[in-house]
Amino acid sequence: MARPPRSRSPASPASPASPPPRPAPADPDTAGSSDPAAPARDRANAPGSSVLVRRHLAWGWWSLAVFTTLGLVLEAAHGLKLGWYLDVPAATRRLSFTLAHAHGTLLGVVHIAFGLTLGRISLSEVAAARASFALRAVTVLLPLGFLLGGFAFYGGDPGLAIALVPPSGALLVVALVLIARAVSSRPRG
Repeated sequence: MARPPRSRSPASPASPASPPPRPAPADPDTAGSSDPAAPARDRANAPGSSVLVRRHLAWGWWSLAVFTTLGLVLEAAHGLKLGWYLDVPAATRRLSFTLAHAHGTLLGVVHIAFGLTLGRISLSEVAAARASFALRAVTVLLPLGFLLGGFAFYGGDPGLAIALVPPSGALLVVALVLIARAVSSRPRG
């Protein structure tokens, strides 16, 4: 009984059609490095951290988009000489809306800075979660307090929603101190 000729699979080593596998390129940040911060960078580049980085970059860019749009609406109200915005009795409204726009825009920049910083610092998972939550809460509550406080005001004083501003400011300070401590600490290792 004659055997049929064996066909060679494309994955066999003798096959001229398949090139030999290439070794994976070495990571320039950690390969052959005696850098003590390399383990910290590895930890910071863990999958959970990249989610946090993307989250804060997204929050930052969306905050910039939303609050820049608010600023353009305020400019249009000013340019069109709308009385509800420019009249003397509406000075509290104008100031509150301007503060909402300015704080929201600046917090967008803070989110982007935090997102870009996360991959470069050694921040514990708990501290990162706390700073992340605090920044996101502040980005909503601080401008909202100014904005809602400007819609209903009483005798030159902003409305009750302005009560959101002081605790939001304190929460912002907590987040910034957590981040500043992580940036200032020496790498472990």
